[in-house]
Amino acid sequence: MMTEPALQDDISEAVDWLGAPVVCADCPHAALRSAGKCQPLRACVFDRYARRIDRFFDWNPGLGSSYVRHPYFEVRACAAKTAELFLLPTLLDDPEEAVRWSAARRLPERYLLKLRQDPHREVRIRVAQRLDPEHLPAMMSDADYAVRQIVARRVAPHLLISMSRDPDVEVRRVVARRIPLSFLARLAKDDDAAVRVEVAERLDPCALGALVGDPDWRVRHQVACRGERRGATKLLLDPDPIVSEAARERLPGSPALGEQRQ
Repeated sequence: MMTEPALQDDISEAVDWLGAPVVCADCPHAALRSAGKCQPLRACVFDRYARRIDRFFDWNPGLGSSYVRHPYFEVRACAAKTAELFLLPTLLDDPEEAVRWSAARRLPERYLLKLRQDPHREVRIRVAQRLDPEHLPAMMSDADYAVRQIVARRVAPHLLISMSRDPDVEVRRVVARRIPLSFLARLAKDDDAAVRVEVAERLDPCALGALVGDPDWRVRHQVACRGERRGATKLLLDPDPIVSEAARERLPGSPALGEQRQ
């Protein structure tokens, strides 16, 4: 027996997926209504409103298998959440991405491998989030930056070298945070300062001297704060006051900026 409050949803009309009014008198599930397991404007498999369809299967999970071939994709997608598992593999070829993912999320991981090349980005994003990292290298060159970001966060760090020249700056930032230190210097000359900052925050202090002339003050600040003494000395006269102050703090006894320029 359903336990949710008997409240209707915000949409006050009850029409089916073809736009025709939903008529309870013609419904094959009249017995369910009598038992409180479906309700107009609340839980109905024939309503076009997805929330009501989903609620119908929440209240009647055993009916999911009967609707995986329904012509309305919202019904198929909701039915896949409770249908018998043996019916789900064929739904991976459904023309609607919502149906494909609804089926895939319940199937063993091996079925997800097929969806790594799904035409819809949202499906591939979800696949990248769920797949075991060992299966992610095939998605490292995905056409969508959001997919590649997820892959960069989850794939084994030693594989990230092939993503160090990714066209998307946010992907390269993730790479800079995770790539092994032995490969990190390859990103030190990245065109985007945000990537170089990530590099500077991780580089070994003895390697930071190479960034002393970086055009971005945040990178030079890392050199001043963490780099070897030689690099900090070169930044005592840095045009950015935050950088020059950090260098003076690293080198006690150094003259103030105004004194140096007299």
